[in-house]
Amino acid sequence: MKDRQNIVDNLTLEEKARLCSGLNYWYLEAVERLGVPSIMVTDGPHGLRKQLGDPTQVGLSEAAPATCFPTASALAATWNRDLIHQVGIALGEECRQEKVSVILGPGLNIKRSPLGGRNFEYFSEDPYLTGEIAKSYINGVQSQGVGTSAKHYVANNQETRRMTTNSIVDERALREIYLAGFEIAVKEAQPWTVMCAYNRINGTYASDHPYLMSDILKDEWGHEGLVVTDWTAMNDRIAALKAGVDLEMPGPAEVNTKKIITAVQSGELEEAVLNTAVTRILTLISKGEHLLSTEYSYDKEDHHALARRVAGEGAVLLKNEGNLLPLPAHSKVALIGRFARQPRYQGAGSSHMTPTRLDDLYDELSKLIGADKLTYAPGYSVTGDTADETLIREALDIAQGADVVVICAGLTDMYEIEALDRQHMKLPAGHDALIQRLAAAQQNVVVVLSNGAPVEMPWVNDVPAILEGYLGGQAGAGAIADILTGRVNPSGKLAETFPIRLADTPAQPFPSGPMTVEYRESLYVGYRYYDTADVEVLFPFGHGLSYAEFAYHDLVVTYTDIGAVITFKVKNVGTVVGKEVAQLYVRDVEATVFRPDKELKAFAKVELQPGEETEVTLTLDRRAFAFYDVPSRDWVVEAGDFEILVGASSRDIRLAALLPLAAQGDTSPVNKEKLAAYYNLSAETQFSQADFAALLGKPLPPNLRPRKGTYSLTTPIGDLLDSFMGRQLYNVAKREAAKTIQDGGDPIVAKIVETSINEAPIRSFGEVLSATQVEGMLLLLNGRYFKGILKLIRSAFAKK
Repeated sequence: MKDRQNIVDNLTLEEKARLCSGLNYWYLEAVERLGVPSIMVTDGPHGLRKQLGDPTQVGLSEAAPATCFPTASALAATWNRDLIHQVGIALGEECRQEKVSVILGPGLNIKRSPLGGRNFEYFSEDPYLTGEIAKSYINGVQSQGVGTSAKHYVANNQETRRMTTNSIVDERALREIYLAGFEIAVKEAQPWTVMCAYNRINGTYASDHPYLMSDILKDEWGHEGLVVTDWTAMNDRIAALKAGVDLEMPGPAEVNTKKIITAVQSGELEEAVLNTAVTRILTLISKGEHLLSTEYSYDKEDHHALARRVAGEGAVLLKNEGNLLPLPAHSKVALIGRFARQPRYQGAGSSHMTPTRLDDLYDELSKLIGADKLTYAPGYSVTGDTADETLIREALDIAQGADVVVICAGLTDMYEIEALDRQHMKLPAGHDALIQRLAAAQQNVVVVLSNGAPVEMPWVNDVPAILEGYLGGQAGAGAIADILTGRVNPSGKLAETFPIRLADTPAQPFPSGPMTVEYRESLYVGYRYYDTADVEVLFPFGHGLSYAEFAYHDLVVTYTDIGAVITFKVKNVGTVVGKEVAQLYVRDVEATVFRPDKELKAFAKVELQPGEETEVTLTLDRRAFAFYDVPSRDWVVEAGDFEILVGASSRDIRLAALLPLAAQGDTSPVNKEKLAAYYNLSAETQFSQADFAALLGKPLPPNLRPRKGTYSLTTPIGDLLDSFMGRQLYNVAKREAAKTIQDGGDPIVAKIVETSINEAPIRSFGEVLSATQVEGMLLLLNGRYFKGILKLIRSAFAKK
């Protein structure tokens, strides 16, 4: 491509406006006369989902085969930066083969609740771990000359009504929890693109939000790439350009293209603002266009082997009483559960991809222990929604002749779907019943779980061993077989807390709505809440067992001008080689502001032979001790003692030392009485609307469905179904959706489409109808019939 500034100078206004939206679902616009090519962007994040067929339609089932790596929940559970960097390299190589310039990932949204329907696509409840894993992924992909898209920026933490909800978040929580992972990724990896979310944040749509898109992302963090909308997330095209959102996807966006042209011509939009967006888009195309003219092919077997290794490090051994695992040599094993032959290995939605191959546990275990040592029964139906007595009895009969029973259970596809949040934390009833019946009949039971997020385990005390396999990708079954047989020593650690029951979780109610999502818990997300309130959990953040044992000793903390250097020793006191994740938490001993009991600030994963010892060195800067002071808009360190805590999980602290620090910045006065709920946290604490309003310092916005007379362009179509006009509109939306969906017959796709139509705002019709027609339709919906009909008549004559 020629000099980008020269190209901008030679573009017509219409060409500039057209570049600001896609050519179709997956390609950017080209300007052939100036040598600007069209490049492809496509879904990830745990594997390349390059849609086959017509790019003017969207399909969620048919895609070019690619390596399906473990989903983000498993990637984060490796706590292995180098390994995730290798995954990024592999993804970049596969993009190179398929001539994809940008893979749409990774997802950095915080796991605010275990019920988040897309949690399998996100890394952690902790922002530091999220940022560290994300930057490793991004740097790996981009080392191959392929771009990434850090998403969904920001506070898109539930799927329910995600296109229109208003996330109400206090500034400290926004800065310390929800933005912090993105900040690490942007500053240390520079993703080529950042994808803005669907939702509003404190009243303003993400796509219209100058504070987030420009003030923070560009001015504070120094992001050099462009901002792209999530698909159909554009609210107000002119406001978005002014806010710093450059590219609208998908395209073509004819109506918005005309709006840009008109706005520049009228003086509403400075052409310099448009030029900035166009320059960023041309820069992206320039970076990615080399893929169009170069051929590349990756080694499928090497990538499959890498996927197996990653799945092995991402699996978490939650429980292993009596060292039941690894399986004793020559054991007869009863493998029970349909997932053993039909694995659940990825989530449903835009990330659903076609693997190059797919292993199952029955075949992989047969290879390792011999088919003669293995028996199988499905145990539950395909849906697993109810206990199947016939299948359970068959499983019990097979289990009688086995030394060890391995049960494969988890969440079925319909439980974890993009656009839908889970309604509870339970396994399907058929899975729970199978586990409980087998546990009552057999002593040696291993439960292997396949799920993208925490689940309740009413049988946890009845089984001696539990292995969390997460959604392990195409090679996940082989990795589980490796761990069961001892060929791989498990080293995964939970990147999220497993609560005992849903009622114990701090984000209540969840999902929220209909109009607002109140983040009443503020900073108290995940272990920050459980550990501060002293709530008993099923398995704590950072937990994960090994077949080896590790001892920690000799903690030394050294103050430096920029923070502290921490050294300590870890020794493998077991009998097998193993890997340990040493975690460093910081506790502010006495703070003026409310703070969590402890926060993860550093970690290291080390591999040790039996008897081997190593010294670990971790460095903390001043930010590791700071909180965000809202009035001064700055990060502040208070003078006083900080406790350095080193351990194997947030609740398994092995070493501790005090570090006194001088102040950095001034702490603004706080009213502790007004914020008593946040200072005096306990297991009984329930954050009320009054508590949250006091924290925000202003009343909460209303949270009621709009009614006739108050409908706006952002009202969800599903909220209009009680009116005749609304029902007609809904039917139009269904017909239009059917034209653009390749695989609507798939029940999961059908569910996603149905939900998306219900929750899509009225403005979604802006690319089907003219702006005047949409305005007329809105007037009719609000009962202003004369004005509405007049608008529609004028629109009809305008077309003629």
